[in-house]
Amino acid sequence: MSAARVLRVVVPAQPSRASGVRRMVAEQLSYLRWPAERLHNAVLATDELFANAVRHGSPDAGDMVTVSVECTDHDVRVTVADHSPDLPRHRTADDADESGRGLAIVAALVDDWGIAPPDPGESGKRVWFSSEIQGAS
Repeated sequence: MSAARVLRVVVPAQPSRASGVRRMVAEQLSYLRWPAERLHNAVLATDELFANAVRHGSPDAGDMVTVSVECTDHDVRVTVADHSPDLPRHRTADDADESGRGLAIVAALVDDWGIAPPDPGESGKRVWFSSEIQGAS
């Protein structure tokens, strides 16, 4: 692989779209032949970022979320963009809390993650993670 492989999709900010996003990421990364656990981790991290974008970053009916997957020779970077300028923050969830662990889960599953400003001409933010391609065969 010498050139970056990039996939970018825009989907409605609806919880029902999460399974399609997971499938899309899994299919895009399947050519890497990663061990099943690494592929699962990337899909789960994407799912967490998408869920956060839908729940916290897309307050209006009809909002869209952009999911991008970029694979280079060295790493995979998944970016989820929404229209809210509100930045995600780590929360400390109590044992009884049903939410509040998403970013901690992402941090545990990937090599790096962060927040970036929106693409030029867009509003909101982009939340991303990356994983090195050290397990590729």
